[in-house]
Amino acid sequence: MLILGIETSCDETAAALVADGKVILSNVIASQIDLHAKFGGVVPEIAARQHVEAIGYVIKEAIESAGKTAPEIDAIAVTSKRGLVGSLIVGVAAAKSLAYALRIPLVGIHHIEGHIFANILSHPEMPIPHVCLTVSGGHTMLIYVKDLCKYEVLGDTLDDSAGEALDKIAKFLGLGYPGGPVIDMLSTQGNKSAFNFPRPILRSKRLDFSFSGLKTAVINTTRHTDYHVPDIAASFQEAIVDVLVSKTMKAVLQSVSGAKSGSGTKKKVSAISVTGGVAANRRLRKVFSDRCQQEGLEVFFPQALLCTDNAAMIAAAGYARLRYGEVAGLDLDAIPNAPLESAI
Repeated sequence: MLILGIETSCDETAAALVADGKVILSNVIASQIDLHAKFGGVVPEIAARQHVEAIGYVIKEAIESAGKTAPEIDAIAVTSKRGLVGSLIVGVAAAKSLAYALRIPLVGIHHIEGHIFANILSHPEMPIPHVCLTVSGGHTMLIYVKDLCKYEVLGDTLDDSAGEALDKIAKFLGLGYPGGPVIDMLSTQGNKSAFNFPRPILRSKRLDFSFSGLKTAVINTTRHTDYHVPDIAASFQEAIVDVLVSKTMKAVLQSVSGAKSGSGTKKKVSAISVTGGVAANRRLRKVFSDRCQQEGLEVFFPQALLCTDNAAMIAAAGYARLRYGEVAGLDLDAIPNAPLESAI
């Protein structure tokens, strides 16, 4: 089955063709980084307008670079939940138009579910169930993946996500946008123990995340202390990595249970999936790999191109949904704040 995936949840206009949910035939991404860099972050109105200009060309390139034609496409999967509403609308409108014109099934995908499938697409052998940490500029979530398309949210972002905090501190320090890659690079030149920044709600039993206090602590430190930028970058990054790894390990080692559903059943997991743009961070990968080796766990990261927003992961999720018989109507709508539970 040949699935066309479309992803426009934020500032990447993306389209991909994936065969049988596992073979990537094309994965085209039109980045808007240069447009948003001078603002230090994504401007929603600019993002939506750029999607309108790019979407047709990106879809055309995805089909042609795969050596296929539009009539060969069996179904279309599009990100319809979680993201910037103006951006989502562009992708959903394009997907509905194509599905109507080609008379093929349409399925709406939750953006976070797409990130979950990025690792499944990269590692078909990855065990299920597992615990997935999805960490990016817009989201930091811990998810118990019970089975394909079946999830339980264990922890969510209370304020700033990890990626958002990285971007904001990079902007404050004048390092440019996006902040994650530049802080990752600078941290290799700094001392990660130079500053003992707080680890927000690390000792709490809750598995939620909060990075606004850490961001404020970094800003206050730079205003009252002489500092070397690479030391700030390394110490700040280390605090984020410590929280992400510790919270994830806590979720796994306490044996993920069905407490939220009231079932009282427990099912141990042997693997961790780390997805999203921040999953490309080198320090995060190393600390996760070291901790998992100590605990006898496997850890999986997507290939680099599948860490950030892309359409191949949306097509892979769409294939799984279609196999469950899920098809959306042409009244499919964009829902910017939909919880992951709405994808179940």
